[in-house]
Amino acid sequence: MDEDENKAKRIAQYVIGQDISELSVDEISETIEALEIEIDRLKTAKSEKSDHLSAAAALFKS
Repeated sequence: MDEDENKAKRIAQYVIGQDISELSVDEISETIEALEIEIDRLKTAKSEKSDHLSAAAALFKS
């Protein structure tokens, strides 16, 4: 496995609340970056679903 595959595997295995004392500063930074991207993805999905629900609610109120 090359370094990028190892990095992706470490980030993919991150569990909220896990012990992070063994992570290096670089690993922490990489994990933060990956989590920020995931947060943005979740916010987008939430917004799209909320918009869809609002449109459906407006359609059925008419």
